[in-house]
Amino acid sequence: MSSPRFLMCPPDYYDVDYVINPWMEGNLHKPSRDRAVEQWQGLFHVLKDHTIVDLIDPQPGLPDLVFTANAGLVLGDTVVLSRFFHKERQGEEPYFKQWFAEQGYTVHELPKDLPFEGAGDALLDREGRWLWAGYGFRSELDSHPYLAKWLDTEVLSLRLMDERFYHLDTCFCPLSGGYLLYYPLAFDAYSNRMIEMRVPESKRIPVGEADAVNFACNAVNFEQTVVMNKASEELKQRLLAVNFHIVETPLTEFLKAGGAAKCLTLRVTEPVRVERHASAAVQARTVRLEGHLLDSGLISRSLDLIVEGGGSFQVLNFHLGEQRQSTSSAEIKVSAPSQDVMEEVMAQLIDLGAVTSPQQEQDVQLEAVAQAGVAPDDFYVTTIYPTEVRIHDQWVRVQGQRMDAAIVVSQDQPTATCKLLRELEPGEQVVIGVEGIRTVRKPEAREQRATQEFSFMGAGVSSERRVELVVEQIAWELRKIRDQGGKVVVVAGPVVIHTGGSEHLTQLIRQGHVQALLGGNAIAVHDIEQALLGTSLGVDMQQGVSVRGGHRHHLKAINTIRRCGSIAQAVKQGVLTSGVFYECVRHGVPFSLAGSIRDDGPLPDTQMDLIAAQAEYAHLIQGADLILMLSSMLHAIGTGNMTPAGVKLVCVDINPAVVTKLSDRGSVESVGVVTDVGLFLSLLVQQLSKLDRPYSIK
Repeated sequence: MSSPRFLMCPPDYYDVDYVINPWMEGNLHKPSRDRAVEQWQGLFHVLKDHTIVDLIDPQPGLPDLVFTANAGLVLGDTVVLSRFFHKERQGEEPYFKQWFAEQGYTVHELPKDLPFEGAGDALLDREGRWLWAGYGFRSELDSHPYLAKWLDTEVLSLRLMDERFYHLDTCFCPLSGGYLLYYPLAFDAYSNRMIEMRVPESKRIPVGEADAVNFACNAVNFEQTVVMNKASEELKQRLLAVNFHIVETPLTEFLKAGGAAKCLTLRVTEPVRVERHASAAVQARTVRLEGHLLDSGLISRSLDLIVEGGGSFQVLNFHLGEQRQSTSSAEIKVSAPSQDVMEEVMAQLIDLGAVTSPQQEQDVQLEAVAQAGVAPDDFYVTTIYPTEVRIHDQWVRVQGQRMDAAIVVSQDQPTATCKLLRELEPGEQVVIGVEGIRTVRKPEAREQRATQEFSFMGAGVSSERRVELVVEQIAWELRKIRDQGGKVVVVAGPVVIHTGGSEHLTQLIRQGHVQALLGGNAIAVHDIEQALLGTSLGVDMQQGVSVRGGHRHHLKAINTIRRCGSIAQAVKQGVLTSGVFYECVRHGVPFSLAGSIRDDGPLPDTQMDLIAAQAEYAHLIQGADLILMLSSMLHAIGTGNMTPAGVKLVCVDINPAVVTKLSDRGSVESVGVVTDVGLFLSLLVQQLSKLDRPYSIK
């Protein structure tokens, strides 16, 4: 076997002249020129004693030319030249290109706007089985298919997550015999799974942070020798145990620029295995976004989502609306290291309203249900937004839209329907994957939002200082909905009663502002306790003091209603003569009480079958224009999950976490109010009393 050959560059002009990685911060012009030369010479002589070392001439103004690992990627007589991410290093490219051409290599050049930083981000398995390729900081994922094609090899993409380890070779070193020296925390979970699938545990040598920051993984390996800056005694023993010989040569001056042994060398004799063939798992899709992309932050959220999900993007075109009311559009190429990652990213982009380009549109993918109540693997999980699926080359609206459901398709009609997992029946065709799916979002122009007289407040959480403003807007909405014959659903918790909000809620019911009431056993019990005994949880609602024996009052209230048979029967029999539920019965407002394991009694009206209670809730919110959620975390969140987009949501709670969770559903038609619910209801009733003339329907 011929000796391996390396390319190096003397450090005549080496310095830290700029900052393009975390190691350079605080080290501008800090390296000692003499010490750097001495350390480079130490590495050079170690390699010269065992291998062949070629030199490229240093150039003034290019201090990082010394890091020849970034010149390109060599396999056989072929090289893929680097395209540097930072302009500070782009001046190196012609010098490396000239050197490779003079040596007789076939040189491939990537598109100018596609960063790839050579053997710093692409490392061959030392057994020649595949190429590990990094992305995330300096190299783009879209470069990997080019590597597979030009080098005729399998490419495995690894995503870097820690900015300190900005190149793959700073935290990853394939060794002879199929061993791997690496720092797992530098990679995302998907990449670590990929590594574990390809490298047996017995051959994986993970390092801790102490060795990682000393660039122990930035090592040069030939046969059983590993040359590095520094290694802990533990790491030395682990490598010695599998027959590797460690050579330490100090390179601390180069660490100040973010490099060590591997960065300072490029292996230019990589043998070709003829049985290898090109293969890259990288997936690519083109999607289109339309709307007020800049105003809403939709374009930035989409691009962040792609990167955070493990993918990469290229904005193919962006058309900015010419006027304030005009919408914008963008066409984006999305890349992902595998089909699984692509589907995760695409599912989230679909949620944001992204659509596949017409040239890539496909019919929805279906799989039959094999077991009752169990969806196929990889089934599409629905959101609150109106959704369409493509069946026989036509888009079909999904019926019964709600979040966290599956989509069942009948191809004969064709139809598509949201169904909960428990409702799935064997043989039904369920949508899987992300092909042929789109959510429908209607962009609202800024002009429309600004001039609409009684527009609903944009999504967000309001503080105490803005409660009166929000209440005024909500009051206008309630009046408008009532005058138009619409539907308002109230979801309320027992805090409504404890805070004195009962009288205000009863007034809303009497005035026709409530068309359905959802809650649990507790709100009904405490409302009835107050109506029958004047207390809530044993506290006198007039004086605010505990009543002797009051802790038994809620059970007495339950017992009274159970004796009557139901809340409606208690009203009919003249036993219950006031309160929220009295008004519901008197005014024909349907209600549903969902039980829980903590309920006393419970009341005869409380539905203790959870499945049945969910069905009752879902039935009562059908056709709702607005849902008012009053200090009931579990019931509010449960209702929110059943509610499609287009329904206005108001969540009032003293706990900001509850309000934020409901507001974070993503609907622009939701608002959270962090305040005392009793105060909120009082202000709401006061504001409604000021609106003494009907809203004019236009």
